[in-house]
Amino acid sequence: MKIEDLYIGQSYAVSKSFTSEEVAAFSSLSMDDNPIHLNEDYASKSIFKSRIVHGFLTSSLFSAIIGTKLPGNGSIYLRQDLSFSKPIYHNETIKAEVTVLEVKREKSVVILSTKIYKENDEVAVDGTAVIKLMN
Repeated sequence: MKIEDLYIGQSYAVSKSFTSEEVAAFSSLSMDDNPIHLNEDYASKSIFKSRIVHGFLTSSLFSAIIGTKLPGNGSIYLRQDLSFSKPIYHNETIKAEVTVLEVKREKSVVILSTKIYKENDEVAVDGTAVIKLMN
């Protein structure tokens, strides 16, 4: 998508649930083997009461949207801030949504709202991304 095609309020969302196998694969790739993500017995004694998905695994959905849909090919991440307010559990369906907040046409930069919603529409992850368009 070209910078001139973007407008404030434009959005794209994707839904996904992360399986225990996907969480384990991410744990291996990222070297984050915190038992809160992998060990049900350990997690059951935590404030979460069950295993949770890595925050950066859930947030990787933003990269998928930004790199392939909105703005799409030619998008380069410059910055991302994230706030994690609710846990996301294994096999819980979430919705990641990216929304255009600002378009700086002269610099080919777009500022995006990045949110992840739980099944009950509570915001679990909230942030802002700054993207440079290369095309």
